[in-house]
Order: sequence, then structure tokens, then C-alpha cells
Amino acid sequence: MVGMDGHGSKHDQQTFNVSLDMHQQGDSKCFDDDGRPKRTGTVWTASAHIITAVIGSGVLSLAWAIAQLGWIAGPAVMLLFSAITYFTSLLLTDCYRTGDPLTGKRNYTYMDAIRSNFGGNDFKVKMCGLVQYVNLFGISIGYTIASSISMMAIERSNCFHKSGGKNPCHMNSNVYMISFGILEIIFSQIPGFDQLWWLSFVAAAMSFTYSTIGLGLGIGKVIENRKVGGSLTGITVGYVTQTNKVWRTMQALGDIAFAYSYSFVLIEIQDTVKSPPSASKTMKKAAFVGVAVTTFFYMLCGCFGYAAFGDSSPGNLLTGFGFYNPYWLLDIANAAIVIHLVGSYQVYSQPLFAFIEKNVAHRFPDSDFVNKEIEISVPGFHSYKLNLFRLVWRTTYVVVSTLIAMLLPFFNDVGGLIGAFGFWPLTVYFPVEMYIAQKRIPKWSSKWICLQTLSLACLLMTIGAGVGSIAGILIDLKTYKPFKTNY
Repeated sequence: MVGMDGHGSKHDQQTFNVSLDMHQQGDSKCFDDDGRPKRTGTVWTASAHIITAVIGSGVLSLAWAIAQLGWIAGPAVMLLFSAITYFTSLLLTDCYRTGDPLTGKRNYTYMDAIRSNFGGNDFKVKMCGLVQYVNLFGISIGYTIASSISMMAIERSNCFHKSGGKNPCHMNSNVYMISFGILEIIFSQIPGFDQLWWLSFVAAAMSFTYSTIGLGLGIGKVIENRKVGGSLTGITVGYVTQTNKVWRTMQALGDIAFAYSYSFVLIEIQDTVKSPPSASKTMKKAAFVGVAVTTFFYMLCGCFGYAAFGDSSPGNLLTGFGFYNPYWLLDIANAAIVIHLVGSYQVYSQPLFAFIEKNVAHRFPDSDFVNKEIEISVPGFHSYKLNLFRLVWRTTYVVVSTLIAMLLPFFNDVGGLIGAFGFWPLTVYFPVEMYIAQKRIPKWSSKWICLQTLSLACLLMTIGAGVGSIAGILIDLKTYKPFKTNY
């Protein structure tokens, strides 16, 4: 009996071990090394997220930005920002995992990467978080303003067409901002980045649509004028005052920086990518695709817009009414902008949503309001998991950003200020400092000096762009009435 019991228990143990191995193998097919559901992102989904984040409304202000800088400095500055953004993106992709690029500890957010690379330096972590999340909130405000301008442009172009240009077609932007806000309240209930891939693909397609239309109209205008507008040094003193020339030049730097900004969501995008190969390899390819495609469209749209209108290039190429016809094509372009901005708003808001929700869940682990998910069946789709805290918090976020946008509806100035505020710390300073810490680059070595010189030069550009944008906002405020701005 004892022998039988012994054999029986050994057999049971072997059966248990086999079933445990099978269970673990099944788990490895469904979960990643950190126990989270298997990531499914690819070069193409990551590229779509980047293009959605980068080719935003900023593309429409590039003709105006080049008009301030001229034919020499304008394209040169755009290429410079493109190169800096790509280079620092490469540095940042290596910060997603600490240690080994394939098996090292994952950093899920930009703040996690700072914490890992600077040994838990609380000041740097908090500084990064403050700049990142204020910047993301500012982008939400900027995109609300931009979308309302595009929605109004559709109505105004139809109004101009019907009246033959006799009706000035003035209107208030508030109702359009509220409409955009309602849309964002609905889409903000998408739980996270991994469920956003389809919206990013739609938004990326829309960005190509309106960029191509803007480019086509610019080329058409140049052919119609039979000359290339603009000058080597940009807008001339006389057309504007000497002081305004300086402010506008600085603001143009901020607008170009805003047009290239996406570093503050790079780590979060990388966290959606499957491995092997390592997420950093995939993300480097995606960064190249994203920045190359963006630069190509930016150069074409900015340069042809400036060639078409010269010094009088509008702040927003498709809504500044440099173009009036064909009105139906302008309507398509502006509708594409609105659809794109719906997606971009979500791509930029998700890191902030996730940060607040994670911290509140950690602080109130037993709260049903914070943690409980109510399953709602949706005919023809997977059931939707409703979280009450997510519903209330994200709705409040959209409402507040919409109200601030209604208070400060200055697209170019706000865009320039956002670009200036976030460019140096998030796109340059932290990636450079983390790279130096990771590679243990000695102080005062040639590589260290080159990296610090790049960082200092970008800091000076950021300060100049910020000052120029604040000056523009102050000028706008002289003729401004809250909630009553008409276009």
C-alpha cells in the first residue's frame, strides 16, 4: 500500500507539472513578460500613431512661419527641427527598457523612464511630469481651437459662395468648440492606446488628405500667379514694424516646434509594440517613417503655401481664406482636419488619462467607483466595460479644456506657446540627459560637449519662441472679449 501511495503521488506530481507547463505556455501566448496582455503593435501601427500625433494642425501654419523667416531660413529651420526631433527620438526609444533592450525592465511612461535612468531623482521626475502633462493639456486646448476654426471655415466658404463674396459671413466659434467637445467626450471613453489604433489610421489618412489638398491648391495658385511669391529674408519691415518682425520670427520658431512635437507620447506609443524584435528597433524604424513622411509633407505644404501668398500667407492655410475656390474642395479639406484632430486629441490625451487613473486607483484600491467596471453589451461588438471614475474624470477634462479654448481662441499664438513650452525639455533635454546617463559619457568629452551644445541651442530657441508667442497673445488680448470672439 505504501509503494502504491508513493507511485500515485509521484504520478500526480508529474501530471501537475505537465499541466502547469501547458498553462504557462498558454499564458506566454496571451501575456507579455510583465504579465500584461500581449502587445500587438507593429512598425505600421506605431508609424500611424506618430503621423497622427505629428501631422496635426501645425502643418497649416507653416506657410505663415516660412513667411516670417524667408526662403533661406524657413526651409533650413524646418529641416533642422526635423533632424533634431529624429535624433532625440532615437535616444528616447532606448529608454523604454532599462538594461537589456529585449528583456530589461519596461518603462511604461516618460516619467517611468526618467525615474529609471536618474535613479529615482524625484525633482527630475516631477519636473518631467509637470511639463509633459501641462503640454498635453495645452495641446488639447490648441486642437479644440483649430477644429472650431476648420468647422467655421466650412460654413463660411459655403456662405461666401452663396453670397458671391458680398456677405462678410461673421460667426462665433463657441458652438463649434462645444460640438467638438461633445465628440471628444464620447471618444475619450476608449480605455487606452491599444484600442486607439483604428482611430490613428483614420486620422493619419485624413492628415494626408488635407495636406495634399493644401499642397495642390498652393501649386495651383503659383501657376495662376505665374510667379513664386516671397523673399529670401521673409516679411519686410514696413509691412510690419521692426518689433513685430522680431516677435513674429520668434513665434515662427514656436510654430515649427509645435508642428514637430510628439516626443512626450513616444514612450507610450512604444509600449504598444510587440517583441521580438526589441521594441526599440521597431520604434526606431517607426520614428524614421513618421518623421520622414512628416517632413516631406511639411516642406511641400509650407513652401508652396509661401510661394502662393508670399508675405501675406495666412496663419492657417486652409481657413485663412487665401483660397476661396473650389469651395467644395476646401470643405473636404477642413472636414478632414476636424476628423484628424478628433484622433490627435485622443492620442495626446491618453498618457494624461492613464496617469491620473493609475494614481487614483493606487490611492483608493477598495473603491468601487474608481475600480469597478460595469459590462455593457453592445450588439454586433464586444461588450463595453464602463468605469464610472473614467467617465466622470475624462468628461471633466474635456469640458475644462473646451472652456479654456473658448476663453483663448488664438490658434497661432497658442500653438507657438505650446510648442515652445514642450520642445526643449521633452524633445531635447531629457532624451540627451538620459542617453548620457545610460552610456556613462564622461563630462567634458567631445561627445558630451556636442550633446550639451545641442541642448543649449534648443533651449535658447525655446526661450525666444516662448517670448514671441506670449507677445502675440498680449497683442491679441487688446481687442479680445471673452466668449465673444467672432471670425
